[in-house]
Amino acid sequence: MKEYTEEFKQESAKLAIKSDCSVDKTAQNLGVSSTALRNWIKKYSSGSVKEKANSMELEIKQLKKELSRVKQERDILKKATAYFAGEVQ
Repeated sequence: MKEYTEEFKQESAKLAIKSDCSVDKTAQNLGVSSTALRNWIKKYSSGSVKEKANSMELEIKQLKKELSRVKQERDILKKATAYFAGEVQ
């Protein structure tokens, strides 16, 4: 059985996560077994998964804040439109 360095395993796991290819295809391209690559992904991706989740939570929070602001602007414009439409008549 071939031994791989920790750096190779980590980089392979990152590549598999970021790649558009399937894990099987990535493993084949790297010359490793799919099972080994899947194990490396489980071992080394836990930190990146948490970082990604935190990043997504932050983005959701920012988007909710922006949505609230846009809704307020929309409501103000509706009221202004109704006011000026009533003034013209």
